[in-house]
Amino acid sequence: MNIYVIKYGGNAMTDAGIREELLSEVARLHNKGEKMVLVHGGGPEIKKLLSLGKVESEFIGGHRKTTAEAMYYVQLALRGEVNGSLVSLLNNQGVRAVGLSAKDGRMAEVKRRYHLAASADGSRTETDLGQVGDIIRFDPTLVQALLGANYLPVLSPVAQGDDGLDYNINADAMAGAVAAALKAKAYISLTDVDGLYENWPDPASRIDAISLGELKKFCATKASGGMLPKLESVIFALENGAGEAHIINGTKPAQFAARLQGGAASGTRITLT
Repeated sequence: MNIYVIKYGGNAMTDAGIREELLSEVARLHNKGEKMVLVHGGGPEIKKLLSLGKVESEFIGGHRKTTAEAMYYVQLALRGEVNGSLVSLLNNQGVRAVGLSAKDGRMAEVKRRYHLAASADGSRTETDLGQVGDIIRFDPTLVQALLGANYLPVLSPVAQGDDGLDYNINADAMAGAVAAALKAKAYISLTDVDGLYENWPDPASRIDAISLGELKKFCATKASGGMLPKLESVIFALENGAGEAHIINGTKPAQFAARLQGGAASGTRITLT
């Protein structure tokens, strides 16, 4: 099967009208016979529910420290509000969408994540992030079965550890692991910018295509902030089975299908060579 794994979340999905338009493009490709898997995040929704629950949120090394109390609201946001709304919107487009988390079928094997920080004296401090996990292995069997029966899987980044606890997984990392395990034809990371830039934010410096080796150099010299985990997930996906990757502006739905067909005026394609 030619499979497209799409990572969708953050600022790219906050506008309801744009979200519906983007998902209609996903549904159109699915209904034409393409195999699509949607992996989503939900930072804004998590923030909203934590605020309603009066739970303070702390970020360490770009990761949300997730206490047992916070994990309750994380699951409400990811497995409930976000996953349910995406499934409903796709179903309304004539798609048989199935909402899942990485807990279902124990798809993801995870371990607890610790943040390592270097001190000025060269020592390293390890900080427990609570119920935040790293994916060790992703089993694609359940997703493949759903794709074979013409369902569209919608995955939330929550997994269960061997200790019986639920873990909050970085959605970019999970999407990259899914794309690798499925040997996806393409891994598509939707963000809120028009691709990678040689000299951000100069629009004339947008990079239309880049190789995996060049991307690694780009990460070491130019990438920063929220783009780093996206690009790290792309590198993992390509090194472990995915055919190619795309960084696409999810707030411009018309560019989504156009980029996959090679005719977009925005976005960046990442190839193995």
